[in-house]
Amino acid sequence: MIVAFSVAPSGTALDAPAGTSDAASVHTAVAAAVKVVRDSGLPNHTGSMFTEIEGEWDEVMDVVKRATEAVAPYGSRVSLVLKADIRPGHSGELSGKVARLEKALDALENS
Repeated sequence: MIVAFSVAPSGTALDAPAGTSDAASVHTAVAAAVKVVRDSGLPNHTGSMFTEIEGEWDEVMDVVKRATEAVAPYGSRVSLVLKADIRPGHSGELSGKVARLEKALDALENS
C-alpha cells in the first residue's frame, strides 16, 4: 500500500522539545515527522504538502502513528490528513506509478 499523509500541529505548544519555541515555524514539527518516516527504512517521498510511504498495512500505519506522535509536542492538537492506495500484491508503486505516468505523457507528446 501507499499512504500519502500530512501532519501538522496547531494551538500552543505544551511541551515543545528543547531548542524550539512556541513561535517556531511548523516546518520544525514537520521535520520531526519526516525524520520518523525516513528512519523507518520504508520507501518514501516528501513533497511540499504530503509525505508518501509504501509498505504493508501494519508497518505503514505504525510509521504514520509515530510521525503523528512526533508532532504532538509542538501544539495542543494535531491535524492528520491521510489518503491510501491499497493494492495487495503490488510493491514498488511509489516510483512505478510515476514511471507509467511519464511514459503516457511521452506518448501524448510524441503523437
